[in-house]
Amino acid sequence: MKKELFNELLQSVKEAAVIERGDAKPSRRFEVRTANDVVDVRRKLGLPQTKFARLLGISENTLQNWEQGRQKPAGPAKVLLKIAAKHPKIVLESAV
Repeated sequence: MKKELFNELLQSVKEAAVIERGDAKPSRRFEVRTANDVVDVRRKLGLPQTKFARLLGISENTLQNWEQGRQKPAGPAKVLLKIAAKHPKIVLESAV
């Protein structure tokens, strides 16, 4: 590695340490989400895709499309997901 590049990298690491301590603010922020809201709700309920899709009254393919970001829930499904996120026990009880 060239010395100039190494020094630039070293300076970046030092700046990161200062930001991490709270002594400086970052010049920009990035938020990386590993899962979308549908995945979060399903995991909160502790259900596999098959059972969660059945609970929502949708196909497993539709659920997979939502979870992978190819489609987004709309209408009643969107509302049901919001309710499930806030009141998971109620949604689970309604499935029994």
